[in-house]
Amino acid sequence: MAEEIIPIPNLSLPQHLFTLISPTLGRLHDNARKQLLEGIKADKMSPYYKLVTSAGALTSDPPLLESMEKDNEEELRKLDERLAEAEKQEGESEISDALKARANHLTRIGDKEGAVAAQKLALEKTPGLGSRIDIVLTLIRLGFFFGDNGLITENLPKAERFIEEGGDWDRRNRLKVYRGLHMISIRQLKAGGALLLDALSTFTATELTTYNDFVALTIIINALTLKRVDLKKRLITAPEVISVLPEIPILGDLLNNLYDCHYAKFFVALATLEQTYLLPSRLLSPHTRYYVREMRILAYSQLLESYRSLTLESLSGAFGVSVEFVDSELSRFIANGRLHCTIDKVHGIVETTRPSLKNAQYDKVIKQGDVLLNSIQRLSKVLY
Repeated sequence: MAEEIIPIPNLSLPQHLFTLISPTLGRLHDNARKQLLEGIKADKMSPYYKLVTSAGALTSDPPLLESMEKDNEEELRKLDERLAEAEKQEGESEISDALKARANHLTRIGDKEGAVAAQKLALEKTPGLGSRIDIVLTLIRLGFFFGDNGLITENLPKAERFIEEGGDWDRRNRLKVYRGLHMISIRQLKAGGALLLDALSTFTATELTTYNDFVALTIIINALTLKRVDLKKRLITAPEVISVLPEIPILGDLLNNLYDCHYAKFFVALATLEQTYLLPSRLLSPHTRYYVREMRILAYSQLLESYRSLTLESLSGAFGVSVEFVDSELSRFIANGRLHCTIDKVHGIVETTRPSLKNAQYDKVIKQGDVLLNSIQRLSKVLY
């Protein structure tokens, strides 16, 4: 059985910091300020406190900082003494435990440089595969905490390699969540959503996020990436989703109205989700415009697939918006090749133009062939 993962660093704190430094989230500032300060005090995070106050998120309190630094220096002195004693008198296992304790202390207080160096040293000196996996996962969490994508991408392959060498079931499932969150952060939503969905029934990675937030994220991403038939089978009827939806009703509105083709209600739910969940989220905020646009395209496509033609008036009525809004949106999406239809402005009709599969495959081959030829030409210039 896997050892219990220590939930360090506290990954709720960067979310509170993000809220505080976002002027548009002023309604959430008071609670975020309180939660951030309480979290820093609880783990005596003097290095992180300096970072937060320098960003203007919290007002500097010199006596508090001095108190935390004093406590951390004392704790570090004890850990260094323990390590020195282990190196003199004890074996490899005790040295490894002392190194991990020191690294975890630096991780807990938010000393990024010190924590990364200490965790890497502990990784070198730790013999057990399970413990090595846990150290690498801690390094990935440090990457998430400080928004260091390089640290994440450096350690994810290590974790995958260790897991393949003999990681247990629990760590294998935790890694799916780590990989899924990283994929979402770099906008690989389909791959990230699939990983979260795979981990839905076995989620244990509470050191990364709460269960409800994990289920909510799984719903949000997979609502966009799953086909309609899979939406019902894998998401809407999933027991884990059903148990959480009463606490987050807006996600139920989004899912069910999309599946049941109640597009006006779906648009309202999407707009509400944007303001209440996407924009305030540190993870999802950079992708909000993209997500909302793609969800609207998905809804338009879903409706248009059912008809050969329909009037702009009936289309605008289905979505609960004005004819001008629908005309503007469809024109933009058609011009970008995202919707396969044409607008007859004279008669106020939208006509679907379902593309031939063979023509689409032919176009794909031509485009890929052009890319390949250009690459060969560039390579030949370098070689000759």
